[in-house]
Amino acid sequence: MAQEYKITLIVKQAAVQPFADALDEMAVAIAAFEIVPGGDWRVEAYAIEEPDAVIVETALKAAGDAHGLTVPKFEIEALPQTDWLAENRRAFPAQTIGRFFIHGSHFEGLAPSGSIPLLLDAATAFGSGEHETTRGCLIAIDRIGKVRRPKKPLDVGCGSGILALAMAKRYRRKVIASDLDRESVRVARENMRLNREAGWVRVEQGAGYRLPIIGRNKPFDLIVANILARPLCQLSKDLKRHLSKDGTVILSGLLENQETMVLAAHRRQGLRLVNRQRRKGWSTLTLAARRA
Repeated sequence: MAQEYKITLIVKQAAVQPFADALDEMAVAIAAFEIVPGGDWRVEAYAIEEPDAVIVETALKAAGDAHGLTVPKFEIEALPQTDWLAENRRAFPAQTIGRFFIHGSHFEGLAPSGSIPLLLDAATAFGSGEHETTRGCLIAIDRIGKVRRPKKPLDVGCGSGILALAMAKRYRRKVIASDLDRESVRVARENMRLNREAGWVRVEQGAGYRLPIIGRNKPFDLIVANILARPLCQLSKDLKRHLSKDGTVILSGLLENQETMVLAAHRRQGLRLVNRQRRKGWSTLTLAARRA
C-alpha cells in the first residue's frame, strides 16, 4: 500500500477556502470540518508524496497575504497504511432506519424481508445515513409513506442523494433533487445509477429553488431540505412559493437550540409543526400548511 500524508491546520471559517485552495496542487483530497458550531475549522489535505514543509509554508503565506489572513500553524504527518476496504466495512456497517436498509457495496448478505434497500458507499458528499439529521429525515420520509404517497417530491441540498433515493423507492414517484456543489451532484447521480433509479430521480446542480426545472414543476407536495439552520430560514419564502397548498415539509441540519429560529421563519409562511425528532443534539422538523 502506498504511503499517504496529511497536512492539518486550524483556521476561522472565512479562511477555510483560501487556505484549502493554497494546498490544492499538492493534495489529492482536501476536507474541512467545523470543530464546534460557530467556532474554528480543521482543514485536512491528503497527499501521496511527502509534502515539503517549506513549500507548504510558502503557499499558505501567499494565500494569507492575498486575503489579509494570519498564516496558521500546520502539521505534516505520515498516515498509517490502511486497508481501505476493511476500514469502509468497519466504519460503514449495514443499518436499518425505518423500512430502509442502507448498505455499502461490500455487503454480501440479503436485505431483511420487507425492507427497502439503499446502496450507498461512504463518499465525498454528505449523506450515508449515519448522521442524526439524515436518520431523522429517513424516518420522517418513511412515516409519511405509511399515510400517503406524495406525488411530487423535491430534495433541496441533496448531498449524496440518499433522501431523494429513499423517496423514489418508498413512494415510487419521480423525484427532483438539487445541490449547489458539483461533486455532490456527481456522487448523487452515481448513486442513482448504482441503485438503478436514474429514471426516477433527476439530479441537477443549482442554488436553492432557482433551477428552471424546479420552477417548471412546482408546486411540490413534499419538500425535504437537510441543510443548515440559516439557509433554511433564508429559503423559507421560496419554499412556501414552491409548496402545494396541502404540502408537507421535512427540515433538518439544525441543532436543537436553533429550532425556535427555524420554526419562526416557517410559521411566518403559514406552516405549522406536525412532528419533531431530536437526536443527540440535532433536530428534524416535519411541517405542513396550516388548516383553514
